[in-house]
Amino acid sequence: MLYRKIYERIEKFYEENKGKALMITGARQVGKSFIIDRFGESHFESFIKIDFIDTPAHVSLFDGVKSSEDVLIRLSAEFGDKMIPGKTLIFFDEVQECPELITQIKYLIQEGNYSYILSGSLLGTIMRDIRSIPVGYLSIVRMYPMDFEEFAIANGVAESVIASLKVSYLSLKPVDEYIHERMMDLFKLYLIVGGMPAAVSSYLDTKNLSSVANTQLGILNLYRADIAKYDKENKLYLQEIFDLIPSELNAKNKRFILKNLNQYTKFSKYENSFIWLRDAGVALPTYVADEPLAPLTFSKSSNLFKLFMNDVGLLAAMYGNGIQIKLLKGEAEINFGVVYENAVAQELAAHGYPLYFYNNKKRGEVDFLVEDGDIVTPVEVKSGKEYYRHAALDNLMNVKDYGLIKGYVLCNSNIEADNKVISMPIYMLMFIQKEELPKDSIFELDMSALME
Repeated sequence: MLYRKIYERIEKFYEENKGKALMITGARQVGKSFIIDRFGESHFESFIKIDFIDTPAHVSLFDGVKSSEDVLIRLSAEFGDKMIPGKTLIFFDEVQECPELITQIKYLIQEGNYSYILSGSLLGTIMRDIRSIPVGYLSIVRMYPMDFEEFAIANGVAESVIASLKVSYLSLKPVDEYIHERMMDLFKLYLIVGGMPAAVSSYLDTKNLSSVANTQLGILNLYRADIAKYDKENKLYLQEIFDLIPSELNAKNKRFILKNLNQYTKFSKYENSFIWLRDAGVALPTYVADEPLAPLTFSKSSNLFKLFMNDVGLLAAMYGNGIQIKLLKGEAEINFGVVYENAVAQELAAHGYPLYFYNNKKRGEVDFLVEDGDIVTPVEVKSGKEYYRHAALDNLMNVKDYGLIKGYVLCNSNIEADNKVISMPIYMLMFIQKEELPKDSIFELDMSALME
């Protein structure tokens, strides 16, 4: 059974949030239904699952309802003795097929006899059409493909090893060379298999990379089917953009160039298609920021971006031509930089970071900017042996007005610290995570002077 960090997050939510429901969103095939099934079956006496794709007739449960009682009566007629007050979790799966449910969930929660959890794909693409999202009753969490730490655990890396790697990360001390080499081998495997649970399971069961690729191609075809089904008006634009992602990333500057779609087009014509792919969780746009100053959104340019795939394994499958074995062998003709950067974008997104890169005609381009509170850390990704060459990062770090504390070079080498620039193995990106906010942040304003 694949370990997923979001499981503990779901447990914590239902321990701390009585009278609320949780909705898990994310791209197709990231494991939403599986993890919710596992949670419901192990934490509730009764677990009811309603899948609006497998059983489309259940959409009619919400036709013409006037109250939560109407819905519960219909559910009771369907599930009978499984409806145990106070001991039942009801799971509404693929809720994009029944958007009316999202409006009605507030009243079901207020009724109070049952717990609810929802999941769906493509929800970001339909939220704008939902007439009432129940703020205060429904919390939304996005789920991503397995990150590298989850992949490492699935492949048998012990918790003690991960803990020792984190000590090295925090102390900036080199990793034991044997462990470092094995972790680099595992990371290269991750570039091929990626984090889609079905692909990971296929590898673990068969160790056959052809089987993994077939699984990935099936997921890609499912994405293309979604494009055709859910956005009929713009599906030709969407399909073209989706299929261009690998070649655009392989271009010299990796930015998405609209003239490759149509030399006479304007960004505004295609903008909604890019937004759809982002909101569907299929692609990860990474926007340029003109200055490495928090908040980065203040210097964001919305029409200059790179477009990464949501999963590096799917990217490898899109390249095809036996790239899997070539990646493992480190063959020179493969542009490792592309897949390395996609893996970093995927990991940062999974850890809750908005994706930015830095670009300046004078100083050059830095691959990523990581924002944590008021601190911005530039990150350069190097796939070759000359990882110590990073002129753009050096130029940026030398601008005193920006006050940058440190910069990272993620590479194949062991840990090295040179002034404020820290080179570290690329697998250590699993430790680049946002600091958790304190549970309580109480502030009381002294108004006594105005009370006399």
